[in-house]
Amino acid sequence: MEIDHIFICVSDDGRGADALKALGLAEGTPNVHPGQGTANRRFFFRNSFIELLHLTDESEAQSQLTAPTQLFDRLKCADGVAAPFGICFRPSTVGEKPIFPVWEYRPVYLPAALKVDVGRAPVSEPMWFFLSFAKRPDEAPIERAQPFEHPNGFRDITSVRVSTPNSQAFSTPANCANQLKGFEIVHGDEHLVVLEIDHGASGQTHDFRPGLPMIMNW
Repeated sequence: MEIDHIFICVSDDGRGADALKALGLAEGTPNVHPGQGTANRRFFFRNSFIELLHLTDESEAQSQLTAPTQLFDRLKCADGVAAPFGICFRPSTVGEKPIFPVWEYRPVYLPAALKVDVGRAPVSEPMWFFLSFAKRPDEAPIERAQPFEHPNGFRDITSVRVSTPNSQAFSTPANCANQLKGFEIVHGDEHLVVLEIDHGASGQTHDFRPGLPMIMNW
């Protein structure tokens, strides 16, 4: 099991994207999620991608189908308790299953044969989920290929570190994720994700706050 992508909840479709482009990242194609009430903007690397997720329809996001995902709570994040992140995993070997207990979410925008496996965890942690059908961006078929050659030369996301102000013991999915190479979740002062690009070889950093709860080191 390995990280496929991370999502960051934003308040509108422009928030954060301009800052990523200003840093020299090429933007991929956006997606709309019919029935889920969300849409995104995406920035791809060879091995992963960043998804900026925003709310488009409150009633869809609070529907009987979507409500258990707690996406609406994350996207509104009115009280500061909900973590505005999701960590998506994919198989690292053929046929690999998620290493934490899951329930099946079958959004209407996916073909009937596909599902999202969601871990059970408090909303103060990221949404933990697994896509059995996901592939590295640099392994996508040409008809679904996304740009991952960036003007600034970024290539791979080499580590992800998430902090949460929740002081409670971590959930089973969080503890399982903490066993994976290149990922860590810790207790901290705020909801924050720190991405390391290309092993931080250049020793440079950029803090996207307050626009995005993210720091990028490369």
